[in-house]
Amino acid sequence: MGVFVFIPARLKSTRLSEKPLKLIGGKPLIQWVYEGCLDSLKADRVFIATDSEKIQMIANGFGAEVVLTSPEHKSGTDRIAEACEKVNCGDNDIIVNVQGDEPQVTGELIDILAECLVSDSGADMVTLAYEKRDLQSFIDPNVVKVVMDSEGYALYFSRSPVPYFRDFMGYRNLPNPLRNGNLQFPFWKHLGFYAYKFRFLKKFVKLPQGALEKAEKLEQLRALEHGYRIRVVSSPFDTKGIDTKQDLEEFERAILQSKSV
Repeated sequence: MGVFVFIPARLKSTRLSEKPLKLIGGKPLIQWVYEGCLDSLKADRVFIATDSEKIQMIANGFGAEVVLTSPEHKSGTDRIAEACEKVNCGDNDIIVNVQGDEPQVTGELIDILAECLVSDSGADMVTLAYEKRDLQSFIDPNVVKVVMDSEGYALYFSRSPVPYFRDFMGYRNLPNPLRNGNLQFPFWKHLGFYAYKFRFLKKFVKLPQGALEKAEKLEQLRALEHGYRIRVVSSPFDTKGIDTKQDLEEFERAILQSKSV
């Protein structure tokens, strides 16, 4: 059983043109992601799965292993499934899915995912979440929230503020839900990293989309709708993906600040 990290990356992006190749601190975004994954102690190999020869050329230039895939895939998960076939992954191999716009990924996060999948025989998938209290994230539809059962398995993922704290949010003349600018109650922000066995991935990409996935535009809901279990593990830190030019600028400022300390 091996542990293989796949980073799906496509050149076209609706909000940020050629996003994987945007330079941050002199390096393309996809290189930040790749180098973060290389710090994993559990991963045997790290691949970039892309439909772009331009990404392939640049990634090869910084030493990455690249798998060229079809441009017809509708999701990164579909792209990874093809890449797994091309590199001859076995059914019991652990596949870690790291989005190509997550420059704050670390080897520690990959190791947490892989270890949990090995130790939890009841999980079909494993993902990460981070406990937060800030109101802006709670109400932001681009920040996906997750609620879990008492054993840490996902009950639901949503772009809406969940859970709905009725005593604070539903009625007038009740205590202010904010304390020092933050919510008095915690919620869990979902981080878009996944681990699963290749045999499950092959099943997953053949499942039809359900009503919940279509409504929320959240692929992981497909697994829940079809009765599969997703274990949610607490992340030791938060991460933020790059979706806009502002996200790029904020990450670059953070890099410069860390270098000046």
